[in-house]
Amino acid sequence: MPHIAFGTPRKLPKPEQLKGRVVVLDIAFAAGPDGASFERTTKPFIDGLGKRLAAWIDHHDHLLHAQFASDPRFVLRTKAEHGACPEMVTPERVAAAGRVDTICCHNDFDGLCSAAKWILGGVEPYPGADDDARAIDTRLGTPSERAIILDRALRARPRDDAMAGLVVRFLAGRAEDRALFSEIETAAEAMRPREDEARRIATGYRASGDVAFVQVPSPHDPYDKTLLLMIGQERARISVVADGTTVTVAARFDSGVNLLELLNIDGGMPTVVSVNSKRLAEVLETLGYR
Repeated sequence: MPHIAFGTPRKLPKPEQLKGRVVVLDIAFAAGPDGASFERTTKPFIDGLGKRLAAWIDHHDHLLHAQFASDPRFVLRTKAEHGACPEMVTPERVAAAGRVDTICCHNDFDGLCSAAKWILGGVEPYPGADDDARAIDTRLGTPSERAIILDRALRARPRDDAMAGLVVRFLAGRAEDRALFSEIETAAEAMRPREDEARRIATGYRASGDVAFVQVPSPHDPYDKTLLLMIGQERARISVVADGTTVTVAARFDSGVNLLELLNIDGGMPTVVSVNSKRLAEVLETLGYR
């Protein structure tokens, strides 16, 4: 069982804290005009790992993928090519990487399922797990009830490494441990109030052209931003959620909208971007919201 470390594009562990040879799964290169960037975040991580980096497998769009095309350790694709990362974790790629001491993965369902699949030698934790990851990560299709519960538990505790570790253990055990699953179900129930708050906030959506916009009121209870964005996408091609610090813009995976081009942002996902709240007026004007 390799060591498991968790990360996000904007927050990666220190290379010296990761034991031995490392595989990175479902973590995009950092991008965006605010905060983390490839040069400040991703590149120092890659350089710090050096020859200890066994493989980096990811499916998020980034302009700098081309720079790593000649390095066989990097298997970098786009969301259009692979809707989720687990389907890219194959027995052949696991074998090619050789011995791995640490898995560093994204702490969502997609990333944790990728980690469990790597532990299992490139075999799905359960039949249909790849399809579940694709449905959850693209928000297209219907995942299984088991996957919905796992995803809700992770969204209920987004910064809880213990919960993420629990999910990896459950999946690496081929999703058969009822005691582990019972703990995960309990955590998932905590998501219901956040979903209810998202639906309450969603009553404030106003649509104009291709955009549905909502300003999160203050004060407010904790809410599920993913659900709030999805409700907006039911009303227009593009949903915009603004809170006190961040403006998040999202479009359906199959919408044909490229927010990176529209908002002049380098790298990242073409259908989901976040910028500083100071740019709200600019974003709404660019998107044609009146």
